Amino acid sequence: MATNAGERRGTGRFDSEMSCIEIIATVGSIILFIVTFPISVFMSFKIVQEYERAVIFRLGRVRTGGARGPGIFFILPCIDSYCKVDLRTVSFDVPPQEVLTRDSVTVHVDAVVFYRVSSPTMATNNVEDFSHSTRLLAATTLRNVLGTRNLSEILSEREAISHNMQTSLDEATDPWGVKVERVEIKDVSLPHQMQRAMAAEAEASREARAKVIAAEGEMKASRALKEASDVITESPAALQLRYLQTLTTISAEKNSTIIFPLPLDIVKPFLMGMTKE
Repeated sequence: MATNAGERRGTGRFDSEMSCIEIIATVGSIILFIVTFPISVFMSFKIVQEYERAVIFRLGRVRTGGARGPGIFFILPCIDSYCKVDLRTVSFDVPPQEVLTRDSVTVHVDAVVFYRVSSPTMATNNVEDFSHSTRLLAATTLRNVLGTRNLSEILSEREAISHNMQTSLDEATDPWGVKVERVEIKDVSLPHQMQRAMAAEAEASREARAKVIAAEGEMKASRALKEASDVITESPAALQLRYLQTLTTISAEKNSTIIFPLPLDIVKPFLMGMTKE
């Protein structure tokens, strides 16, 4: 406890000394500004655009009040420095990543990330280069997220994977003052052997479905023919009507061809008489 008290007293003396130095430096900078007024005006007044913000440092410390802009702002010569931060949405391509899926398939995936700076002060003070760090983190997150998915999930659930990746990136870049707005997976490249295998599997699946559909059609047709035969058996006149319809169809298409069917009921008595003899 004595050590902590000593450290607090030392820190207090250091802060008081720094405050005196800051006051002296600020007064000297103001005097220099007044003495070199015609020239210092061009060096002290700065302008930032509507989509920019300026983080001002006075003797290495961030000035209170947050980032300045848009418009004109004032800095003191020699003791103030500033850093511009662009607030517009930035998009970049994640380089194609070679990913091993959970079912041991190697795929090449590339994506697009859209982000913007939400806090200029945090983006300047909490990370050395927020743009480069966000790009590296996006490539790493893409590999980590896809490594926990199967190939079928990667091909069919791109929207869910993109949302998961956006959530992970947004949480990781929040201390940097960066807001990840959108993540999109552009392309998933498969090895040629895997493409051929998937094409053969899809073709076999389509042929199997076609055979099943044809078999179901034959079954329904046989049931319909059975029902038609039962109706004709109950009403012999129906066979004669069907014969007349067939003649009408043949006469319309082929006038020179006429077919006369001979019912077995007519031939049956003659066959029976020949058998008796």
